[in-house]
Amino acid sequence: MTIAGFLYPGHSAEDDYPVFAGMLGPGTELRVVHTLMREDAHRVDALLDVGSGEVLAEGARELRALGADSAVWACTSGSFVFGWEGAAEQAEAVGREAGCPSSSTSFAFVDAVRALGHSRVAVAATYPDDVAERFAAFLGQAGIAVEAWAGRGIVTAAEVGTLPPAEVLEFAAAGDHPDAEAVLVPDTALHTAGVLDALEERLGKTVLTANQVSVWQGLRLAGDTAPREGLGRLFRVGAAEAAAQRT
Repeated sequence: MTIAGFLYPGHSAEDDYPVFAGMLGPGTELRVVHTLMREDAHRVDALLDVGSGEVLAEGARELRALGADSAVWACTSGSFVFGWEGAAEQAEAVGREAGCPSSSTSFAFVDAVRALGHSRVAVAATYPDDVAERFAAFLGQAGIAVEAWAGRGIVTAAEVGTLPPAEVLEFAAAGDHPDAEAVLVPDTALHTAGVLDALEERLGKTVLTANQVSVWQGLRLAGDTAPREGLGRLFRVGAAEAAAQRT
């Protein structure tokens, strides 16, 4: 049994994880621990608090008690807002407390892009522009060329979580760029588990979403790299590439 653990801030699209678990099949459990969100706001000061060490340490210790084989801080903006080095220290601290391999959604995006062999992306972010720009800069530090980025200007995770599937499809398509090999949709507050293949069919290219890459990263860190269908190209091709890298 593989147990992938996730620290999830507040409540918005955590119901994506049971959907993923059902599609992954038997032998895999996704354990979600909710972490403290004092203020629901895609604003830099609020995000620094959401991803603070004391908040994540408490959740990570709970994942340890649950027997998690991996730990992912499932919050894109609450990780990249710390910058590359700060986000790395954040993920490492989670791993120390959880007692298992660890990462965050921001690094999961980077690892997913690399696993698929892509180097040029577009970003369709729900965030205000100043926060979306920080994600683009984070990707740039990883050597990933951001051909275009756009922010939708939604301040709260609660509002993001109410966007219906049809609107998610339109939003992602609007953020595409002809030179991009993939479109990245960062925000774990966005429901995407049920539309991953539909997104790629609509855009005709790889689409990576926050909860998708978080689950992929959690499984990869736990040693589960079996390909799966119905969860986008990442779980078909990226899983096989991750498995090859381990051999």
